[in-house]
Amino acid sequence: MIALIQRVLSARVEVEGETVGAIGPGLLALVAVEPHDGEPQAQRMLQRLLGYRVFADEAGKMNRSLADTGGGLLLVSQFTLAADTRSGMRPSFTGAAPPEHGRRWFERLLELARAAHPEVETGRFGAHMVVSLVNDGPVTFRLDTG
Repeated sequence: MIALIQRVLSARVEVEGETVGAIGPGLLALVAVEPHDGEPQAQRMLQRLLGYRVFADEAGKMNRSLADTGGGLLLVSQFTLAADTRSGMRPSFTGAAPPEHGRRWFERLLELARAAHPEVETGRFGAHMVVSLVNDGPVTFRLDTG
């Protein structure tokens, strides 16, 4: 499982002109499921999303996590993160999970996140989404589960 996380002041997802998910300060996580992913990867990704220290402490150092701040978490499925871009001029998506496998484990990650964190929003799996954000920093990291 791969996530591209961005520390945001706000973020939202629209589908066909309707806002389907929105947060204030927190993390936007674009998430790709890979073919080998299952429960261990979903559990590990949640641990990393909630525990990765990207928020400033009193001294201005990145020492606080989303769990520490209580900020929002906006999870957005994005299979293109699993693309192989090492050669050629067109991405290969063989590294991404098939749609049903991707949906199953993205939804499991969402379920785990909602059970563990007070503010979790999402986009719509498989839909054309318009994602808007105000990046705070900018602070952007790629997280992998292995």
